[in-house]
Amino acid sequence: MTFSEDFWPIGVGMWLGIIMLINVWGVIWPNQKRALGIIEVNADTKDKSAKKAMLFSRTNTLLSIPMLVGMTVAQNGFA
Repeated sequence: MTFSEDFWPIGVGMWLGIIMLINVWGVIWPNQKRALGIIEVNADTKDKSAKKAMLFSRTNTLLSIPMLVGMTVAQNGFA
């Protein structure tokens, strides 16, 4: 099964969105629970978890712009 070549940007946007979803549910949220004290951990682990959550959250922020552009370019026919 093949798709029109005009729609590859929405596929790129979709994959970026999936990466962002995995970042949130697999990395950011578990580390945020530790950093916020929802899960009891020692202070060193809390600091490391806060930094890791911050870095992955920034990564998601950077990925959100090309994801949005890829998904809107596909519907407007600029590809």
